[in-house]
Amino acid sequence: MGKFNGMLLISDYDNTFQYTESALSGGGAEAVPPPPSRNLAAAERWISEGGQFAIATGRSLGAFRQHAERIPINAPVIVDNGGGIYDLAGKRYLVRKLLPDCALEDMMGLEGAFPGTSMELYLSDERIHALHPTQRNVQHALLTGMPFLEIGALNRETIPVPLAKVLFMAEMATLQKLRAYMADHGWEEKYEMIFSSDHLMELTAKGADKGAMARELKRLTECHTLICIGDHANDLPMLQAADRAFAPANAIEAVRGADGVTVVCHCLEGAVADVVDCLEQAGT
Repeated sequence: MGKFNGMLLISDYDNTFQYTESALSGGGAEAVPPPPSRNLAAAERWISEGGQFAIATGRSLGAFRQHAERIPINAPVIVDNGGGIYDLAGKRYLVRKLLPDCALEDMMGLEGAFPGTSMELYLSDERIHALHPTQRNVQHALLTGMPFLEIGALNRETIPVPLAKVLFMAEMATLQKLRAYMADHGWEEKYEMIFSSDHLMELTAKGADKGAMARELKRLTECHTLICIGDHANDLPMLQAADRAFAPANAIEAVRGADGVTVVCHCLEGAVADVVDCLEQAGT
């Protein structure tokens, strides 16, 4: 029996397992450095010792699948910021939570209240439609390798429902205003609304967050211990759900300072490898 048998390690992807922050302004995917060799080796070691290793990402399946091939993964992955659990080997969703059909009307109301709002609407078939895209959307598409179709208006003809998620892209001050509008209109009863960077806010179905899906993945893999590492606000739910929680040194202050979170090295230096080393030294 391996030393990590019965343990599930889940890592966020962007800026936790793989550093991508500089690529948003530096030329898209071509500017992304290779994954730290320490992380790749640590994931292989974790699996060889009986552990389950997975990625939990805010990216859509299409935007992550191309990167999954070079990462040692032996458990289903969490995509769409908790919108689904996908079995890479079996090529199927084990769990998927799509937005309610009323989401399109809600987005139309939001657009009426905040004209010109930049939003990416992720269709259930992995296509992306973008309303009022900016250069940030272009850079984001270059980074993820997922092009979008620009649309001029929101309606049932241009946007087939149900949607997988909606991504809002703007300065934080604008995102906070959008978030306040959503709360004032009772959206917290229908959706999860969470910041995934200082210029991104994700809207997923109620109960579709990384924490809920991490707990579900722990159940599906029949593991007794859940270990998670992440760097941003959208990772907090899974860090709170974990039996052991970690954050890279480059994480935002709210994550580094969260209760029970152990801070390890910077993502570029191999933060996931630090987690595995820490667990080995502690005898798990």
